[in-house]
Amino acid sequence: MLTKKGKYGLKALVDLARLQPGETAFVSEIALRNNIPKKFLDTILLELRNAGMLRSKKGPGGGYSLSHPASEIRIGHAIRVLDGPLAPIRCASRTAYEACEDCADPETCQVRRAMTDVRDAIASILDTMTLEQFVAVPGVAAIIEDEDGREKLVG
Repeated sequence: MLTKKGKYGLKALVDLARLQPGETAFVSEIALRNNIPKKFLDTILLELRNAGMLRSKKGPGGGYSLSHPASEIRIGHAIRVLDGPLAPIRCASRTAYEACEDCADPETCQVRRAMTDVRDAIASILDTMTLEQFVAVPGVAAIIEDEDGREKLVG
């Protein structure tokens, strides 16, 4: 499940993606436009900056902006930065695998198998969806590439 931190982070990225090239926004402006507590947003934007997704500038004309074009920022990466692995349970995670205490054999566990499929389905959408596509007008289908490089329609 997407946490409030993840949701607010995505809202902030969308806000910044809508800025004109070279334009920046202060945390207070982003917070006000998106109804996000400023103090919480400070922490979120710092994490996104530390992950290389944002740049910040102090002083007059300062604020936050995207460090890469929206077409190069993947939604899956943003969510992982803020919320951690996409897998619904630890034993299904590729990056933060942890065996369950109650599981005798993770290789044959049906719950793990099913949740691995869920993780793969989530990742196949979020890892191919760019911020540019995410910002696109609601209701308009987006074309994204699947893991094999084939294009597919989403939305």
